[in-house]
Amino acid sequence: MDRLQAGDVAPDFEAVTDEGAKVKLSDYRGKRVVLYFYPKDDTPGCTTQACDFRDRYPAIEEKNAVVLGVSPDDEKSHVKFKSKFNLPFTLLVDEDHAIAEAYGVWGEKTNYGKTYMGIIRSNFVIDEQGRLIKTLYNIKPAESANETLAALG
Repeated sequence: MDRLQAGDVAPDFEAVTDEGAKVKLSDYRGKRVVLYFYPKDDTPGCTTQACDFRDRYPAIEEKNAVVLGVSPDDEKSHVKFKSKFNLPFTLLVDEDHAIAEAYGVWGEKTNYGKTYMGIIRSNFVIDEQGRLIKTLYNIKPAESANETLAALG
C-alpha cells in the first residue's frame, strides 16, 4: 500500500474507545487530531510515548487538537494502561488492525530475529476538515510528541 501523504484525506473509521463508546474520526471535525499508532499497552517504548503525550497534552489542546492513541489491545487493557499512567486522552481499540491497515502502519516487523506482523509506530496530524497535515512513519517513542507539536505549529 502506498503511504499516506500530507494533503490526503485521512481515512475515516469507527472504533471503540477505552470507555466503551463508539467514535468515528469524522466526529472530530472542527478540531485537529493527533492520531498515533503504538504496538502495545504498558511496554517500555509505548509508555514513554504515551507519557510524553500526557505531559504535553495542555500544549496540544492549546493548538485546538486532541490525541487519539490506537493499538490492537482490547478495551480492558486500554483502561488499565490509561489509569496506571493517568493518560488524559482517548485510546482506541483496533483488535482487527483495520485502522492500522487503512493508515498503512500494519506491517512486517523483526524483533530478536523473529519476523511477525504488527504496528509500525507512526503519527498522523489531521486538520479540522479531515486532511492530513503531517505523516510520521517509524517514529521513535521519545520523538513522537515533539514532532507532533512541531507539526501543529
